[in-house]
Amino acid sequence: MEQTLVMIKPDGVKRHLIGTIMQRFEQKGLTLVGAKLVLMSNEKAMIHYIDHREKPFYQDLVSFITSGPVFMMVWQGEDVVKIARLMIGEVDPLRMIPGTIRGDFTSHLSLNVIHGSDSLHNAEREIALHFDASELIE
Repeated sequence: MEQTLVMIKPDGVKRHLIGTIMQRFEQKGLTLVGAKLVLMSNEKAMIHYIDHREKPFYQDLVSFITSGPVFMMVWQGEDVVKIARLMIGEVDPLRMIPGTIRGDFTSHLSLNVIHGSDSLHNAEREIALHFDASELIE
C-alpha cells in the first residue's frame, strides 16, 4: 500500500484549513497513518526542497515554509500519490481548477496552502525526513 506526505503550509494553518483539508482526504477513502503540527527547521526545509536548490526561488521556498507552523500528514491507500496530487491541484493560479484544494482555497503562486509528494520516490524520502517510524500507525 502506498503512502504519501501531505503538508498544510503556514498560510493554510494560519487560515484554519487543517480540518477542512483533512476531511477531503478522509472522504476520498484514504487512511491517515501519521500527523503532527511542527515548526520546520531551516535545515529540514533545505533538504525537503532539495530538488529546487538550483532554482532562483529556492530560498523563498525555504523562508516561507519555515515562517510558521506546518501540519504534516501521511496518507495511505492505493495510488495515493497520484490521487493526492489530483486532489491538491495545480500550483499555477491560472490552472487551479475549482474542486481541487488549491482551486478552492488559493489564488497565489507562493501562498498555495498545501504540499503533496509528487512521486512515490519523493513520498518515501519526505516521509523519512519528517516522520520517525514510531510516529506512523500501520
